[in-house]
Amino acid sequence: MASRVDTDEDGDNRGSMWELDQKLDQPMDEEAGRLKNMYREKKFSALLLLRLAFQSLGVVYGDLGTSPLYVFYNTFPNGVKDPEDVIGALSLIIYSLTFVPLLKYVFVVLRANDNGQGGTFALYSLLCRHAKIKTIPNQHRTDEELTTYSRSTFQERSFAAKTKRWIEEQESGKSAILMLVLVGTCMVIGDGILTPAISVLSAVGGIKVNRPAMGSGVVVLVAVVILIGFFSMQHYGTDRVSWLFAPIVLLWFLLIGGIGIYNISKYGSSVLKAFSPVYIYRYFRRGGKRGWTSLGGIMLSITGTEALFADLAHFPVSAVQLAFTLVVFPCLLLAYSGQAAYLMNNLNHSHDAFYRSIPDRIYWPVFVVATAAAIVASQATITATFSIIKQALALGCFPRVKVVYTSKKFLGQIYVPDINWILMILCIAVTAGFENQNQIGNAYGTAVVIVMLVTTFLMILIMILVWRCHWILVVIFTGLSLIVECTYFSAVLFKVDQGGWVPLAIAGGFLIIMSVWHYGTVKRYEFEMHSKVSMAWVLGLGPSLGLVRVPGIGLVYTELASGVPHIFSHFITNLPAIHSVVVFVCVKYLPVYTVPEEERFLVKRIGPKNFHMFRCVARYGYKDLHKKDDDFEKKLFENLFMFVRLESMMEGCSDSDEYSLYGQQTEQSRDGLLNNNGNTVSSNLDLTMSSIDSIIPVRSPSHVNITLRSSGQASSQTEVDELEFLNNCRDAGVVHILGNTVVRARRDSRFYKKIAVDYIYAFLRKICRENSVIFNVPHETLLNVGQIFYV
Repeated sequence: MASRVDTDEDGDNRGSMWELDQKLDQPMDEEAGRLKNMYREKKFSALLLLRLAFQSLGVVYGDLGTSPLYVFYNTFPNGVKDPEDVIGALSLIIYSLTFVPLLKYVFVVLRANDNGQGGTFALYSLLCRHAKIKTIPNQHRTDEELTTYSRSTFQERSFAAKTKRWIEEQESGKSAILMLVLVGTCMVIGDGILTPAISVLSAVGGIKVNRPAMGSGVVVLVAVVILIGFFSMQHYGTDRVSWLFAPIVLLWFLLIGGIGIYNISKYGSSVLKAFSPVYIYRYFRRGGKRGWTSLGGIMLSITGTEALFADLAHFPVSAVQLAFTLVVFPCLLLAYSGQAAYLMNNLNHSHDAFYRSIPDRIYWPVFVVATAAAIVASQATITATFSIIKQALALGCFPRVKVVYTSKKFLGQIYVPDINWILMILCIAVTAGFENQNQIGNAYGTAVVIVMLVTTFLMILIMILVWRCHWILVVIFTGLSLIVECTYFSAVLFKVDQGGWVPLAIAGGFLIIMSVWHYGTVKRYEFEMHSKVSMAWVLGLGPSLGLVRVPGIGLVYTELASGVPHIFSHFITNLPAIHSVVVFVCVKYLPVYTVPEEERFLVKRIGPKNFHMFRCVARYGYKDLHKKDDDFEKKLFENLFMFVRLESMMEGCSDSDEYSLYGQQTEQSRDGLLNNNGNTVSSNLDLTMSSIDSIIPVRSPSHVNITLRSSGQASSQTEVDELEFLNNCRDAGVVHILGNTVVRARRDSRFYKKIAVDYIYAFLRKICRENSVIFNVPHETLLNVGQIFYV
């Protein structure tokens, strides 16, 4: 059990002076040795950073790196008519790569990570900590004292404070922000379907360049076989995958960069004038609407950028930035410039410009590496999809699915089996269903640009509420981002009927699922809040609760962090017995990436001591997984016993008796929340329990002043008796009591509400994993209590 050691101020000063004297007595050679060791540590850190940057290539940059396979084909699906069009398209690619991945994401958006976690829900979690916009208000002020619950403070009259108050007062604004997050999440899922399809199909399509007689059906069949194998290997996780794929991606970037240099030197360096933005203006003036709609293909050059942010949980920001600036960005510029140089001399080869620009001697080795790199590209988006699904699951926005940790070292590396197989089926359907990769490219561009727009809107709030940037900086960032992304968005709208409808349909389906699930979750919580039992009713039952108290401990699971849940009254009304000890267990997820083990549990007593009722709140972050906590029950009881000891010690310090508000002389209801550090987090005033709360400044037993021993002898005896009673009850057996709440729409509800609640939500609850599986409850100790409520 971790405990905080408190020392007096003089002791701290003496320790500091002793260390200073020791340092002054050190000889110079010892000091030089210490400096040498510090240098070695810095050198080691630099080597570690390079190693992580190398690994990030295999997970983060695969999607962005394989874009040269299909960008020019989707930009010029009908061939190139004027060499100047190639220069204009290349200029657009260069500045798109510069403004979006490099400036916006690598140097701005990556800084908005939530303690290393990236993605749409990470931004949402940051906002939830800085403003009360969470739609399920299950947070307590003690949660804000977590070490991982970092947030900024506002000046009362600042622009950030005014924005915060405005958002918190607008219920529609909270719903709009959540809906924006859900749309971005659904588009990332669609991205996870389309990326494997277009990447693998484009790579395998290189066979037809060297073997023109081969039919398209064979290419599609080979792509489907590769995709099946790829999704089947996902359960091995990214820990091993990153070591396997990173060398492949590094080799890929070096190859495309080298091929680009070869083509520039062979076909002329005049293509480098595309670095002048003047050619963008000429491109649009000459092409008109045709040039504008071709932006849908050029936009594919920056696909994978959102995966760069979503996959951030696997690597530090500095490693991702280093890999992009030193390897990814220069190699991509060389690759696109080389292809453009080749196209200017071969205007009819836009359909397969990449493969035709490869020197004959290295054609097949490059083909093999391209196929392997396409698999890596798929891995980047699949990893991002798993990460964002886990975050949505923790925040109550996705049905309960199985989440498997694939690495013992890194909690961010996960595998979601159910989602994996759904993605595989949809990916194969897209690959086999479309006639050519141009239609897949149109669909791909639609998904990517919508995700970028969602990130931009969320970043506006991040810059105001979290970073507290000056409004001029916010306007500059917003203006530049929206100019680029809205331009691309207007272009992809022209291609909705040419494949762009696919991500909209996929995202629409997932959005319905996530919205309905979240609606049901919110309504269930509201039902629990409004129907919780008053403490007056519980106290009126007496110590026996009006029932037979049988030996054992009953763990009653509830979503409430305060008050007695309705499931308890429903249980004791229908059954004539209850356990000798009742513990209300609330497992809740907070908008933080993780909750440290020593701060996870909060314990408090409900009612007088002879009622033997407690509450335990187990707090998790969206990165944590409750099911992985195999010793949950053991840790719960350890914290319960520690609470009893510390509570008894504090009673020994009390000089006055306390009385309840019901006119009955009872022992004080100690309702101070204690974490398993042995520290009081905060006092908690709960009017529904009508109890007087007290702040208990708890330390571990060894830190209690020795002068308190005489005054605490009686309480110590009480403590021993209660601990012995709790141990006996624990030995008698532990039963987990879970509520099986059925949600139904009222008869007078509108038809769409009945469809959402009675059919969609009911179906999702039926097929998703039960709470007993999520909470890792043994079946032999499980007791379900059913109840129905109408919304």
